[in-house]
Amino acid sequence: MLGRGLRLGDNLLMKNPSTTDMGPENPCSYQRETLGDLPCTNISIRRAARRLAYLYDEAAECVDLKATQVTLAGTIDQMTDVQTALGPTLLELAGALAIQISALTHALRPLVRDGLVALQPDAQDKRTKRAALTEQGKARLKQALQAWSAVNHRVEEVLGPESAGLLRALADQVASDGFLLAYRDAAERQRAKSG
Repeated sequence: MLGRGLRLGDNLLMKNPSTTDMGPENPCSYQRETLGDLPCTNISIRRAARRLAYLYDEAAECVDLKATQVTLAGTIDQMTDVQTALGPTLLELAGALAIQISALTHALRPLVRDGLVALQPDAQDKRTKRAALTEQGKARLKQALQAWSAVNHRVEEVLGPESAGLLRALADQVASDGFLLAYRDAAERQRAKSG
């Protein structure tokens, strides 16, 4: 069995039969649905993300990093002010990556340990930490991006520029705060209708 209720081979997404009570008091419940009738966006996106992560992990291997670490280092680099060399706060960084602060601090640990990222207190608010790439981190990121670029171009070639652009645009849309707000608004309207 994969995850909760998903079984390979039968394409069913179902919850434990003893907890199928539908209603506003149990919003996590659902009735048995075949995935063919109700395509699961999450499963498709996660499967595609795992495939891409594998390809990018292979590329980052040459500099002893994982794709997630290259993404993290690259985002720190992009968010660092070129004139002041001031890196993003951890809260800003977590927001840009659409992850929780606890997941961010966990992901940063090996980069800090290996001397690729430095965490420094903010000049105005000592409780706030900022992330910055060290010189070693900048050099390693540069090496990783050379291999990364080759994978990126191959993915673009295989998907085709139009499909690759659409994939990125949809992923950016889903990762946006606007999407999350619209999703929550739709859920609230649905609860209001059924309640």
